[in-house]
Amino acid sequence: MIELKHISKTFPTADGVFQALDDINLTIRDGDIFGIVGMSGAGKSTLVRCINLLERPTAGQVVIDGQDLMELSAPQLREKRRSISMIFQQFNLLMQRTCLGNICFPMEIAGVPKGEARKRALEYLDIVGLPDKANAYPAQLSGGQKQRVAIARALASNPKILLCDEATSALDPQTTASILELLKSINEQFQITIVIITHQMSVIREICNRVAIIEHGELVENGLVEDIFSHPKSKAARELILRDVPENSGKAEGAVAAQMERIQGDKKLRIVFTENSAFEPVIANMILQFGKPVNILRADTKNVGGVAKGEMILGLPDDRHLQIDMEQYLTEHGLEIEEVTGDVE
Repeated sequence: MIELKHISKTFPTADGVFQALDDINLTIRDGDIFGIVGMSGAGKSTLVRCINLLERPTAGQVVIDGQDLMELSAPQLREKRRSISMIFQQFNLLMQRTCLGNICFPMEIAGVPKGEARKRALEYLDIVGLPDKANAYPAQLSGGQKQRVAIARALASNPKILLCDEATSALDPQTTASILELLKSINEQFQITIVIITHQMSVIREICNRVAIIEHGELVENGLVEDIFSHPKSKAARELILRDVPENSGKAEGAVAAQMERIQGDKKLRIVFTENSAFEPVIANMILQFGKPVNILRADTKNVGGVAKGEMILGLPDDRHLQIDMEQYLTEHGLEIEEVTGDVE
């Protein structure tokens, strides 16, 4: 178990002290795939680097399996870090080494005999789906293949925890999906706790069971992924969910901007589809029943942890009595609803 207790981190700057993290309290259970999400500059990468003390917190405790890493000596910390592996956005492979050599590298440092290291490295290459790339160099690989080699190298130290810092941000959507499937498989096969840092809610909903949302160095929301997608409580969560549009649309940024502009204004209703209602024509049937159109400002149905979940933001007719009747109709048909107020930007 990972326990972050009252974690704060400051950096000195020319303009004074910058507060990167402010009193973060977080518990990550063994075997979780835990997401930490936020916009650029929120502090999420700083937070994940505090877990293995690549960044030492200014204040607070980092407790792993009951042991406070802040109190360890340098040799004790090096030993503890053997159980915490990390993968990065830019892969960080050794370009002069083959794939096999890259995977063997941490085992060489740990003193594993050469023959055993080679055998294990070949096994890890097979696990990540690259059994034929042992003698290839990183320059000969695609981005997705490089990340698979980086994952194999991370597994070489038999970690209990795998930290992923924007590990899919440099990859296209199809490759991202395959890497997430690989991480999910590794979690199930080896029972490794995985902590994923990302700015993409699409990554969170595809793989994570729990999520923490960071904004301006503060923890603003924390809980089950399904619950936060259904009932986001913070402005940051709602904005991140709203920005979760298909990246292969070619107009993702423009679509987000247009949607966010349209959502400001008159009274609106946000509805969330459950697995029993996501594929039923509830809205169309409601329009037919009441004989009044609604304005669909945003509609999207996704798979959240294997469960069909969708979000739709509707502009209802001005008639208050009709609004009440429509809300009741939606609730009776298994939809979770909430009013969207002006703080959703």
